[in-house]
Amino acid sequence: MARITASVYTSHVPAIGAALDLGKSSEPYWQPLFKGYEPSKQWMKDNKPDVIFLVYNDHATAFSLEMIPTFAIGCAAEFQPADEGWGPRPVPQVIGHPELASHIAQSVIQDDFDLTIVNKMDVDHGLTVPLSLMCGQPEAWPCPVIPFAVNVVQYPVPSGRRCYNLGKAIRKAIESYDEDLNVHIWGTGGMSHQLQGPRAGLINKTFDNNFLDRLIADPEGQAAVPHIDYVREAGSEGIELVMWLIARGAMSDKPPTVRHRFYHVPASNTAVGHLILENNT
Repeated sequence: MARITASVYTSHVPAIGAALDLGKSSEPYWQPLFKGYEPSKQWMKDNKPDVIFLVYNDHATAFSLEMIPTFAIGCAAEFQPADEGWGPRPVPQVIGHPELASHIAQSVIQDDFDLTIVNKMDVDHGLTVPLSLMCGQPEAWPCPVIPFAVNVVQYPVPSGRRCYNLGKAIRKAIESYDEDLNVHIWGTGGMSHQLQGPRAGLINKTFDNNFLDRLIADPEGQAAVPHIDYVREAGSEGIELVMWLIARGAMSDKPPTVRHRFYHVPASNTAVGHLILENNT
């Protein structure tokens, strides 16, 4: 059967992708951030998965305010990097895994989670920046990727509890797949940041690091935190952190092994958080 062996958590700041694409990663401003991902790139080489299930949010690229699915799973064979207004990022095409994606959709929907099945969409920086941080700038991504888009842009957005329980349903789905596959599940977005209004530029290091602590040791407790706490403490865009709970819910019930933890401020006008957790079965 397929199995989830690890989860990866990382911010997906668009300026990070631009810094990489424009050759600025060694500049003094960016160097500390990219240095924090060097152990992750080596870990990725040493622990190459067969499939990545990547949870992210679309930024009005594949979806608009005319149609906003709460949860959308990409079941296509391939996904093109999106043009977000300045041309597509110069990164490889994303190859999907339609068979596993369709199996997950079947299982999760039968477990009473409503998913939107998407057979054609472009993927924006929410998905490609995490791949770049973990894999560098290869000619092809190291394995197929299943995009899983979550609405954290237009209220109402899903609760942390629903995201965490959805992760458990995704784990069940993957473990019921017949093929022997090593799957990594990634949660992306966050950490604390606000892009508009009087609090634009807000960063809350205490909240961010407490979130990382609880994600590792008390995910059930973190899943119970209401939306208003994220908005008040981490800014209007800090709500993206509920997506990390999907990846955490998909992990084993046993405490994970922490392989890497990194936190850095600022990158553009946000805080950047990163974790790699390995399953203990």
